Amino acid sequence: MDVLIHLFVGLHIIGIAALLGGFLTQMKAMGQGTARFVPGMLHGALTMLVTGAILVGLNQADDQHVNNIKIGIKLALLVVILGLVYVKRDEETVDKNQFALVGGLTMVNIFIAVLWT
Repeated sequence: MDVLIHLFVGLHIIGIAALLGGFLTQMKAMGQGTARFVPGMLHGALTMLVTGAILVGLNQADDQHVNNIKIGIKLALLVVILGLVYVKRDEETVDKNQFALVGGLTMVNIFIAVLWT
């Protein structure tokens, strides 16, 4: 079971990297007002959602403690991120504030995962 959990943790990190990497590559464009949500950001957020749900299930199946409040907050943030990225994915440019919100919520989600023990 540990190998499976570690495999999905790795996939979850890949999803985070895709979402945050897509944001960081558009930082210069955000300053110019031409930023857009690239497909990798949507795929990264979806990967995070699927692997996160699987990780919760695997950890509960392995009788490990799962902090449901922490998971609920992370899920709520991810739903907001997914909603913004999904709705605005086909637009040529995205409002600077909305784009910054996605990047900020992604970083908050990362810090919650790492710092909340």
